Amino acid sequence: MKNPIAKPLLLVAALLGGLAGAASAQPSWPGAKPITLIVPYSAGGSVDFTARLVATKLGERLKQSVVIENVTGAGGAIGVAKAVNAAPDGYTLVAGPDSAIAIGRLINPAAFKFDPLKDLAPVGMLNTAPMVLVARPGLPVKDFAEFVKLAKASPGKFNYATSGVGTVLQLAMELLKERTGIFVTHVPYRGGAQIATDVIGNQVDLAMLVSTSAIPHVAGNRLKALGVTGSQRLDALPNVPTFGEMPGLKGFDMVSWTGIFAPAHTPAPIVSRLNQELDAVLKDPEVRAKLQEQGALPGTGSPEDLGRFVKSEFARNQKIVQAANIKE
Repeated sequence: MKNPIAKPLLLVAALLGGLAGAASAQPSWPGAKPITLIVPYSAGGSVDFTARLVATKLGERLKQSVVIENVTGAGGAIGVAKAVNAAPDGYTLVAGPDSAIAIGRLINPAAFKFDPLKDLAPVGMLNTAPMVLVARPGLPVKDFAEFVKLAKASPGKFNYATSGVGTVLQLAMELLKERTGIFVTHVPYRGGAQIATDVIGNQVDLAMLVSTSAIPHVAGNRLKALGVTGSQRLDALPNVPTFGEMPGLKGFDMVSWTGIFAPAHTPAPIVSRLNQELDAVLKDPEVRAKLQEQGALPGTGSPEDLGRFVKSEFARNQKIVQAANIKE
């Protein structure tokens, strides 16, 4: 007599076997192929430092090598574009800084031909750092309010330096100018190494610096700090107020930031796994300590959080660029 349930059991077994075979045929991620993390600037800078710090720990967690590739040129456009055009398979990422992701296309569309809101998949925030407006030792002011009064009395007499046109440093100062009604001339440098030296030497009146660059000089009494662009005071400079605390500047909040991005259409499970591992790396006490030594804050949040943040940054920056008529 035939067993009435034998045939169904055989069908179930065959189905399960087929599913198992299909699953085993799918390549696992990450496989033997190394992951490339593009840094769109030269080695040795702050973005490169943070990327290398995180890459080592990320590789340990993924049990796969994460290799840094410095792809320089056009203010970060070439490096980001290489990531945009890479295969969306999780093996190419880019450490995308604010200027290349949320500013560059607004002032130099010929170089930044990609759309960061469409052509990249946000993975997670890497780090943020507020900026500090510093003044030369010989400038006769003790705070920002006194500088505003001085600048209004002599429009165009004073100047400020940043590491280049279209940087978040310039946009932060241009927004301060707009909200206070002062006119101060922008002096763009090629990179930031020389800026502090020239401000200390009284060759430039002011400079907008990322906190990592400003803190040592302010702490050493070589520069005067007039204000911090972030929403909270810096632990290293507790007596320096935020601009948001000052009359007429309520809500002022701008930071320098770098996020991790993948090419658009990278599978959601891979993006989610990368975000989880990045979050774990940024909670590592050693990583946090090294970032905080640099005056930076470890990033947090989901891919969706980063996507919303970039969209809001792009919209705000567009208004600043148009109001100040900033062009490359």
